[in-house]
Amino acid sequence: MSKYWSPIVSTLKPYVPGEQPRMANLVKLNTNENPYPPSEKALEAIRAAASADLRLYPDPVALGLRKAIASRYGIGAEQVFVGNGSDEVLAHTFAALLKHDRPLLYPDISYSFYPTYAGLFGIDAIEVPLNSAFRIDIADYRRTCGAIILPNPNAPTGIGLPLAEIERLVAEHPDQPVVIDEAYVDFGGESAMALVPKYDNLLVVQTFSKSRALAGLRVGFAIGQRPLIAALERVKDSFNSYPLGRTAQAGATAAIADEAWFEATRGKIIASRVRLTADLETRGFEVLPSQANFVFARHPAHSGEKLAAQLRERAVIVRHFAKPRISDFLRITIGTDAECASLIGALDDIL
Repeated sequence: MSKYWSPIVSTLKPYVPGEQPRMANLVKLNTNENPYPPSEKALEAIRAAASADLRLYPDPVALGLRKAIASRYGIGAEQVFVGNGSDEVLAHTFAALLKHDRPLLYPDISYSFYPTYAGLFGIDAIEVPLNSAFRIDIADYRRTCGAIILPNPNAPTGIGLPLAEIERLVAEHPDQPVVIDEAYVDFGGESAMALVPKYDNLLVVQTFSKSRALAGLRVGFAIGQRPLIAALERVKDSFNSYPLGRTAQAGATAAIADEAWFEATRGKIIASRVRLTADLETRGFEVLPSQANFVFARHPAHSGEKLAAQLRERAVIVRHFAKPRISDFLRITIGTDAECASLIGALDDIL
């Protein structure tokens, strides 16, 4: 603590990102990164953008990228907002749309940036418990609130809500903004994008970090009707008018257009998830039904904390959360088949 801090600083509980360790022969399955290289078309576009033009500011409204995203989803570019990863998009969303006289609702077991942002922006929030099966039950959100944010599929559980449930939630709260965070939706979930033209209170957020393998580029986006997007733009332009650099805009624009790479890569990850789930279940693990690029699993005879430590000793890194109800679970990113085989080999050694 310092006497120079603003009063809010000492009250914040910062988000703790997944570890980025430097270890020899590491099998890194802790941060839900895509195990495959990005689209070659995206890499070519990034290389081309890394030119003398870097001396110039980038397009502040990223119009080319917004048009490319809009084209994929059959909407207008004015309905698209982009930022430095979905985390920045979410930060602007919290500031622009989620602070009201009544509390914000989100799940108690969910993306741990939500309470961080609520604290940063002074938002009164209520954590709504998942049910006994670790699922979001929209009936639990039928209460007085100012706004709602849900990840779909949820993280770290990987469990998704069907589109009909999402629509019911949005329809039941016509006077509140409802934000659906779809960081993992491309791995088997049902996107709410198709609902945007029908509901003026719905904002859908996605990222290029997972299914487009561009976590290092930092590009995320939101889609909603124009008044919601305009609110995000007002916050952005009061904070940083140039959020995406030239290389980021070029790479993401090429990536969203490379549908063949996208389908092939996500298909491989989904197939590997099915195999890994079966391998874990054969070894006695309970694995929650995942629609993401990770699985959430626990073994009835082993502590999650100890398993994570024992895997680390064998240069296999997974994510462990020391939190109530989930302290015995491990969140395991779907790696290549070779990486998944290394994980299973290490578990066989431990078990």
